[in-house]
Amino acid sequence: MKNQRKRGTARFFLLGPQRHRPTVVTAVRALGLSGNDLRVATVTAGWQEREGEDQELRDHLVGSTTNLELYRRAERVFERDPELATAHRERQDLFRRMQAAYRARLRFAIDACREMGRGAELGDDVYRIEWSAAMDAVRDLDRAHLERVREAREAFDERWRPTERDAVARERKEIREILERVNVLAIAGGQVAVLGNRLRLFGIGEMWGGKPVVAWSAGAMAIVERIIVFHDSPPHGPGNPEVLDVGLGWCSGVVPLPHARRRLRLDDRERISRTATRFQPDRCVALDDGSGLEWTGSRWEAWPGTRLLHSDGTVTEMEPSSAGRTPATQEVA
Repeated sequence: MKNQRKRGTARFFLLGPQRHRPTVVTAVRALGLSGNDLRVATVTAGWQEREGEDQELRDHLVGSTTNLELYRRAERVFERDPELATAHRERQDLFRRMQAAYRARLRFAIDACREMGRGAELGDDVYRIEWSAAMDAVRDLDRAHLERVREAREAFDERWRPTERDAVARERKEIREILERVNVLAIAGGQVAVLGNRLRLFGIGEMWGGKPVVAWSAGAMAIVERIIVFHDSPPHGPGNPEVLDVGLGWCSGVVPLPHARRRLRLDDRERISRTATRFQPDRCVALDDGSGLEWTGSRWEAWPGTRLLHSDGTVTEMEPSSAGRTPATQEVA
């Protein structure tokens, strides 16, 4: 599975949810780090006000850990720099309106794709051709939305230059000192938009460089090229996967789908086919408890239990790599 386009030889682990089966320590062990050699900077900003409730994560990692406290730091920045806070709030409001408009158009595009798919399943070549055209329309809509979000982000950065502002620079100085002392960056899940915005605000990628990253759940979603949100059976709404935002782009080639067992109808071949085809050439990977992907520096390798969505509507377990091994529950360093 070779499709990494970004970070060359840097090591990345994209893991499933950690609540019931913590495996972060398995990833850091794969790096040859434990005990006094393990120094981890953690990011739990996606937990928002609960950012500091990270004792379980600290206990799991055992080694030295330092929470970067990006959520709390961002709140402090907005308090000290009300002009930036206002601009940030207005940009987020713009993003919400853009997402609503995209979602409305997407609903009709997906409905057309679904309708053509039903005819194609009956063997009608006309519907098969129209299904391809309908899918192209969905993908064009995704690309256009992502490009508009990207342009809005670039315009914001050009106008406000967040990392150069005093309030942000002061926090970045402290963060940089922490990052220079650690050898692993661990990014937890939570609210993916909040998490991505805080990582961007402080320019974490620029300061971190090429050292290993372990990210799980929303953390894994945030660091790839596109943030795709999904839930096939939400409490309200049509349940279509949506392109939410430009990802940090630290790694590429995959669309992480954490909590897939709970959020996707993995036995619905039409939905699986549509999702896998729609996001090609990236590969849609189901990340459930205990599963994970590792970017070794030259290729993605799967942990046992990691599953791949295919364009024919099937979901199969990826062949475990020789480097992968079954992560044990509650392993400690």
